Amino acid sequence: MLTYLRRLLLTTATLVVVSSPAFAAGKPSPVLFTSLAHAAPELNPQALKGALSAMQCAVNNGARPSRHLAIIDYSQPSTARRLWIFDLNRKKLVLRDLVAHGSNSGENFATQFSNREGSYQSSLGLFRTQDGLEPGFNDLARDRAIVIHAADYVNPLWSKRQGRIGRSQGCPAVRPQVAKQVIDKLKDGQFMFSWYPDQRWLKSSPYLNCQ
Repeated sequence: MLTYLRRLLLTTATLVVVSSPAFAAGKPSPVLFTSLAHAAPELNPQALKGALSAMQCAVNNGARPSRHLAIIDYSQPSTARRLWIFDLNRKKLVLRDLVAHGSNSGENFATQFSNREGSYQSSLGLFRTQDGLEPGFNDLARDRAIVIHAADYVNPLWSKRQGRIGRSQGCPAVRPQVAKQVIDKLKDGQFMFSWYPDQRWLKSSPYLNCQ
């Protein structure tokens, strides 16, 4: 079993209302969106917009603003560096790297997602370390032991042999070389957002369809 030093559980954190210039009342700051889009031109704008909108919804409903934001764009192949981590206060990209998806989500491309135990599929939506926040889509993250952890199979050399990097049991596994940095950036209740153009999720997510 992986040690706690090498993994980060995605489970519920205490929500406390505080203020932050990145999260004013209403919609996410256009300046923030423009700055992050400029810093990450290869990130799908819909994924970035969805992440910021979901976070804003959470903050408007009492969540503590996040210092860092991780976005996984599952519309990109596993061979692409599809994990982005942003410093929201400095409006800068601090890490972009590879991330694995679940073995039953697909081969090089993840196309199937689940919240079910034993599915070995990745989950979509807004997470707050340490929990999935979206009922029916990722709120069983703790029960499923969905964790960010280091894995040797997250290696570009695998893609030369198999056409993809290795796959997990549903966890967003990362390269051992960046695991500590990822965990340090996302500890203490930071937001993570996993995106894919899944129509059922897009129409049903309480954070993308905020009230």
